[in-house]
Amino acid sequence: MSFKASHQFARIAPSKVRAFADLIRGQEARKGLELLRYEPNRGARMIEKVLKSAMANAEHGGARNVDHMKIVDAHVNMGPMLKRVSPRARGMAYTIRRRFAHIHVSIDAVAPKATVEAGK
Repeated sequence: MSFKASHQFARIAPSKVRAFADLIRGQEARKGLELLRYEPNRGARMIEKVLKSAMANAEHGGARNVDHMKIVDAHVNMGPMLKRVSPRARGMAYTIRRRFAHIHVSIDAVAPKATVEAGK
């Protein structure tokens, strides 16, 4: 069973968070938290909170061994953009684009590997 968590309309550019989503995808949940904990970036804090929320959702849903669940999917999508105008020289105007991100993390239980005995 898969458990999900998301942070919609996070006030950070998605390109700043995507690197951390790529870093933890495919890892165990506990190892993903350890990887994010020592990153000094604001984007790492945001995705760490979403991962903790997915782990709490799994625990609330009755999953066992939440720390050893695998991060199946971690992706960051573009949200809406706030557009502001900044005055420039000679009557021109530059647009300031303030970006938002949608952060999604899903974890799933790892199936135990079947052992194949040689000769049988």
